[in-house]
Amino acid sequence: MPASRRTGEARRRGDELLSIGAVLAFLRDDFPEVTISKIRFLEAEGLVEPQRTPSGYRKFSAADVERLAYVLRMQRDHYLPLRVIREHLDAIERGEQPPALPGAESRPGPLEEADRELATAAAGAGGVRLGRAELIAAAEAQERELVEWEAYGLVQPGPDGGYDGEALQIARLVAELGRFGLEPRHLRAMKAAAEREVALVEQVVAPLRRHRNPQTRAHAEATARELATLSVRLHAAMVQAGLRSRS
Repeated sequence: MPASRRTGEARRRGDELLSIGAVLAFLRDDFPEVTISKIRFLEAEGLVEPQRTPSGYRKFSAADVERLAYVLRMQRDHYLPLRVIREHLDAIERGEQPPALPGAESRPGPLEEADRELATAAAGAGGVRLGRAELIAAAEAQERELVEWEAYGLVQPGPDGGYDGEALQIARLVAELGRFGLEPRHLRAMKAAAEREVALVEQVVAPLRRHRNPQTRAHAEATARELATLSVRLHAAMVQAGLRSRS
């Protein structure tokens, strides 16, 4: 049953409130990727405000379920960040027309996104130096999240305790994935894959780095960057092809 009909069914039940498990069951047909952790995260972000029982259990109204379905639909179909979705919901609550949605042709694909992320990280890697509090603010995260990212080896400070542009870029991407319900433990496979790719690149450039000629050593660094870019683009292309084969 589509989410609109399911939330309509919930609305017809009057004032009946739903547990988080019941909400999950309502949403799962249209949004199979949704999890209880995702619903809790959207609550923490202020996109839904369920009632609480005296014992602290969440109780969701039909309007709460509709808001959750709207958020999930905007993320899935239009790739909107939560900040923009919140603006849409605020406009709807005021009785106004929400901002126009971007057309499908204007959205970058995985390859374009990979290129953009690489360029952004490369541009900021050398010049950016952030303290812990600055990184947390720039990534729109919380201290407990950074602690968890570091525990899983996803983000690491430099020898001076600061963070460079690449660490900031990783933190932002990990935070964005978190908004889709992906937790650091889910990202261990990505980290392991990245480490294998680093090992492959090192096999190619290690002999060049040991060379006595400074120009050859400089060529090694340029080769490493080029191989890294090709590796990321290949990964993005494979993910894109894999998703297309399942649609």
